[in-house]
Amino acid sequence: MKRLMKNPNAVAGMVILAVILAVGLFTEVIAPYGYAEINMADRLQGPSLRHFFGTDEMGRDLFSRIIYGTRSTLMISFGTVAFGTGIGIILGSAAGYFGGRADNIIMRFLDVISAIPGILLAICISAVLGNGMVPTIAALGVGGVAGAARILRASMISIREQEYVEAAVSINAGNLRIIAKHVFPNAMSPLIISASMSLANAIIVASSLSFIGLGIQPPNPEWGALLAAGRNMIRDYPHLVMFPGVMIMITVLAMNLFGDALRDALDPKLKR
Repeated sequence: MKRLMKNPNAVAGMVILAVILAVGLFTEVIAPYGYAEINMADRLQGPSLRHFFGTDEMGRDLFSRIIYGTRSTLMISFGTVAFGTGIGIILGSAAGYFGGRADNIIMRFLDVISAIPGILLAICISAVLGNGMVPTIAALGVGGVAGAARILRASMISIREQEYVEAAVSINAGNLRIIAKHVFPNAMSPLIISASMSLANAIIVASSLSFIGLGIQPPNPEWGALLAAGRNMIRDYPHLVMFPGVMIMITVLAMNLFGDALRDALDPKLKR
């Protein structure tokens, strides 16, 4: 933790993420208007003291919609990583610890998933499951299963040969107990690094899905959906796409800064 706090990139990333998380948690307090509050008399206004980010084609306050969209985007991002990492932990643990046929079957299944581009896989799953937050999380999470499973499998293979694991086996400890108490805790570092780096990618892919109409649907606010709503008016009303785009950029940048710093702090090969 001390090494992490000495890294200026980590501090910058954490500060920005803390602000964004606070916005997501206290949305109702921060937003001056409701995200669906329509006022046609104020439609398509530029940024002003009354409407910080301007208004959209229905007179809705863009600042408020971006604030509400922060919660949706963060929930999708963290939900996606949790879903993919959770399934990956189960599959990677089974493949790495038991080996043999189980390892072969699981890894061939993961090879099939990995062979499909992530965005294409998400589009196909979203088309089947439908729109909404839960289907979007599931669609994006499936693409992250293979990466998490491979990381945990590699850690399991190296750790299961350690003396403390062999000692646990010699006293007839159960497989689940050995994995949960001895193997899994020692495989957490690479998994944490992978999860932190996956958050930014989840935001980008989720925004892409919403942009093409397969994610969160209007009038529910989400940054990618806000970009899609304003793309046809970008020449005359650039604020409709500029502010959602800037939010995506800042959030992804902060997550990448923090993820890189976390990798440097936790990766034993980089320790001095």
